[in-house]
Amino acid sequence: MSEQEKSQGQKIFDELKYEVKNGWEAVSANENKTILDFSEEYKKFLDKGKTERECIQEAVRLAREKGFTALDEIIKTKKELKKGDKVYAVNRDKAIILAVIGEKSLEEGVNIVGAHMDAPRIDLKQNPIYEDSEMVLLKTHYYGGIKKYQWTTLPLAIHGVVVKKDGQKVNIVIGEEEDDPVFCITDLLPHLAQEQMQKKMSEGITGEGLNVLFGSIPYNDDKVKEKIKLNILSIIHDKYGIKEEDFISAEIEIVPAFKAKDVGLDRGLVGAYGQDDRVCGYTALKAILDLDNPQKTAVCLLVDKEEIGSMGNTGMQSRFFENILAELCELTEGHYNDLMLRRALSNSKCLSADVSAAVDPNYEGVHDKRNAPYISKGVVITKYTGARGKAGSNDAHAEFVGEIRALFNNNNIQWQTGELGKVDQGGGGTIAQFVANLGADVVDCGVALLSMHAPFEIASKLDIYMAYKAYHAFYKTFS
Repeated sequence: MSEQEKSQGQKIFDELKYEVKNGWEAVSANENKTILDFSEEYKKFLDKGKTERECIQEAVRLAREKGFTALDEIIKTKKELKKGDKVYAVNRDKAIILAVIGEKSLEEGVNIVGAHMDAPRIDLKQNPIYEDSEMVLLKTHYYGGIKKYQWTTLPLAIHGVVVKKDGQKVNIVIGEEEDDPVFCITDLLPHLAQEQMQKKMSEGITGEGLNVLFGSIPYNDDKVKEKIKLNILSIIHDKYGIKEEDFISAEIEIVPAFKAKDVGLDRGLVGAYGQDDRVCGYTALKAILDLDNPQKTAVCLLVDKEEIGSMGNTGMQSRFFENILAELCELTEGHYNDLMLRRALSNSKCLSADVSAAVDPNYEGVHDKRNAPYISKGVVITKYTGARGKAGSNDAHAEFVGEIRALFNNNNIQWQTGELGKVDQGGGGTIAQFVANLGADVVDCGVALLSMHAPFEIASKLDIYMAYKAYHAFYKTFS
């Protein structure tokens, strides 16, 4: 129907209603190609970063390529930072802060995009290796919220670090190369699973039952009691110089062995492990790497431990962000006092860059579809998260949400609003509440996923790119 054919009421309704269309319908052919190309680099990042340590290592590499300097180097030389300077600081190889110094004083606040780089996974216990029933297996403890049954009968890889008795750190990655072996958590055949199938899904596979199959060939010595375990220990020692006791000072993660892939015949989606929250972490990182001369100092904050409550000295509840902001205050102003830091925090704005749950037509009953995000409708503004009456939520102020709406509209960014499921259905949290506790204005803003927290999560390429555009605009011009 043309505008001339519409009634007065139809025209008024079109003007007043709120409707979000599929974002692919709104982008040009040139931007369509940009979106697809952008996701190719994103998939490479996911394949390189299966753990938080690997993600931070890759972030440092990319940052140095773009002219960022380690903050420690600046401090040693006592060089004063000026507008346009680019610096980064790493916290114990598991978290990173990148900053581009803006035109305005830090006391006027900074623009922060904060994401987390840890993802649900399975960790090895400190004494993991044991032999049973002519096999060697590994004892594990899962990390974050997982559906345990989703991790059985998958090809799995081993990533991590082992600190030996002499302090040497050994990096381990097994299962990613074409000729590498992979590992697996077994499951019962349907023929013998009658009792298992009667249990609730949460009880069919137990936490103590997530034991990884690790080996099966015995060492050729009849005088040894645990011959298969000895063979495995011998292989490990020959390749890495590691003894069994060294696993006590190790961090070994079990992750899916497959690579990021396009999903769908039209290749509009990305399927991969760890997109919660590396989809937001990568786009936030890429946005600041492509940034020059922002009005306010821009800060990309990529942290650890979100999936287990943001605890610890690499999580958002640590003093890492405050400490680095204090260093930046001194290096930009030539002096420092506590009031400067308090003013900087109070005047800061933050996008808590975390994922949301997209409507899945197979499980749409868990959503209020009028207030839920959808695949390919753009980056999601989530005013509140939490559960059971918004508990644990930041619940952003209307004024700040209004400012973000205007920013996105003025920069041709496809966006939508959403919440994490129906009231009383469940819910979840992000790092937003911890940044807000420092005094900053914060709202959640990220990409909607299908199959969140599964070993294979799905995101729209359009939404991924719109997250990048949103974060870049926020860094660049928001004041």
